[in-house]
Amino acid sequence: MDRVFPSRVSVLLVEADPSGADTLRQRLEQAGGLDAVSLEVEQATTLDTAVERLARGSVDVVLLDLFLPDSEGLTTFERASAFAPDVPFIILTDVVDDELAVSTVQGGAQDYLVRSEVRPAVLGRAILYAIERHRLMSALRSLSLIDDLTGLYNRRGFTELGEQYLKLAWRSGRAITLVYLDVDRFKSINDTLGHLVGDKALKRVAEILRATFRRSDIIARLGGDEFAVLALETTGEPAEWLAQRLREGVSMHNVSTNEPFRLEASVGVARSFGDPKVDLDDLLAQADAAMYREKRTKKRAVYL
Repeated sequence: MDRVFPSRVSVLLVEADPSGADTLRQRLEQAGGLDAVSLEVEQATTLDTAVERLARGSVDVVLLDLFLPDSEGLTTFERASAFAPDVPFIILTDVVDDELAVSTVQGGAQDYLVRSEVRPAVLGRAILYAIERHRLMSALRSLSLIDDLTGLYNRRGFTELGEQYLKLAWRSGRAITLVYLDVDRFKSINDTLGHLVGDKALKRVAEILRATFRRSDIIARLGGDEFAVLALETTGEPAEWLAQRLREGVSMHNVSTNEPFRLEASVGVARSFGDPKVDLDDLLAQADAAMYREKRTKKRAVYL
């Protein structure tokens, strides 16, 4: 069966040379077999600007130089891919380093290409095949890492990706925040309105989480009515502000919805500043304990 490739491909080139995008366009125009594919090339000359562009979405593939003015080596790939885990990355660099090449591919990069050794036709095919391989790999991974009801990550997905996020936080010296949410009185929604309505309530929580947090954050349903979010590279604002934004999202839902249920949630937060001694289970335990403290405070207020 013939392989069907997309008719339009958005390429983000991340390299310091400001003329890199023009050079890449010229090389891709020389590549055969791309006549039916429209390649749109954008360029970012630093990692920070690349991350800002990735956060806006609509990028099909990234060509990444690992050595940029604001980042060097494997950390460049780890930081960039953390913000766009659903986008395939090809390393395109001048550096011949077999160990670095193996490390990036093991870390999830689709390919490692040395610029001086790559012909235009090879580069064009590499882009198309990277998109296809990543799509297939994502489909296979989603079978075991995605929660069927909400479309968020499940506990296994949260654990696997969360461990990668923690390693990135350690290496880059960045803070990481874990927000833990439990839906209050969810059992009463199921018991009084039925499980179908209960499922709808869980889907609404998932929508609120997606609207509150960035697309690069790891958002998961851990099971039942429990959810967690792992947010990397926060802007220095207090971790509690993330929880407050989530509470406000829940309140806004209750004001604007016609659903027969009212959502209420208890939220706990834990934060780590790149400490390699703190693992994901530690953060979960801390955030879970904070969440239960809030839940107990609510119960005491009801009985007073």
